[in-house]
Amino acid sequence: MNIPTPHINAKAGDFAKTVLMPGDPKRAEHIAKNFLTDVRLVTDVRGMLGFTGTYKGQKISVMGSGMGVPSIGIYAYELYNFYDVENIIRIGTCGAASDKLKVLDIIASVGASYDTAFATQYNLPGTFSAAATFSLLKTIDETAQSLNIPVIFGNTVTCDSFYAERAAIPAWATMGILAAEMETAGLYMTASAAGKNAASLLSVADNMFSGETTDIDTREKSLNDMAILALEAGIKL
Repeated sequence: MNIPTPHINAKAGDFAKTVLMPGDPKRAEHIAKNFLTDVRLVTDVRGMLGFTGTYKGQKISVMGSGMGVPSIGIYAYELYNFYDVENIIRIGTCGAASDKLKVLDIIASVGASYDTAFATQYNLPGTFSAAATFSLLKTIDETAQSLNIPVIFGNTVTCDSFYAERAAIPAWATMGILAAEMETAGLYMTASAAGKNAASLLSVADNMFSGETTDIDTREKSLNDMAILALEAGIKL
């Protein structure tokens, strides 16, 4: 496929080797305008905004992924295969699947179980294990420690349905799953198929066991901390 693609209208070289991917394109815009310098909009097809700028002198990009595995699957595929992106770090929210977690805790998804048919496209003779790239997790861990930002490492689950997943969370919790969300497994599968790198950082937005939830302003502060962690880790890759 030539570039621009049907979903990204950037030119060759517009993206950095590392891309941060929040789900919300407006959050991508917020990160770009508040944390990057020399920022420019590189794609805006269907309102899915992508920006490239510099952070501490290093080129880095941030782009929305949209909601759900199909959406992040499209954007990650095109970034990896047509724009020479090597690393994608998802920065999103999740619902806690453990009563030991508090709202605003940051989780690094080591492995992503899934309730989605996305893996069927690979025609595998078994069940694929969707896992993060170890080198990215190692860099995130070292960076988090240096910044004194607590991060919990563990397994999460990716679901296709936002509302139905709530009923399934207690069952996933019995297997030690920390949280549920809607994109990570799709990102990890796409990265594996492309031979590229991926990791997912998730901020706990609510906990069905405790009834805790967050308002928009509080959630934004947590996402800012997560963005800084991802940026600091990203420039080391």
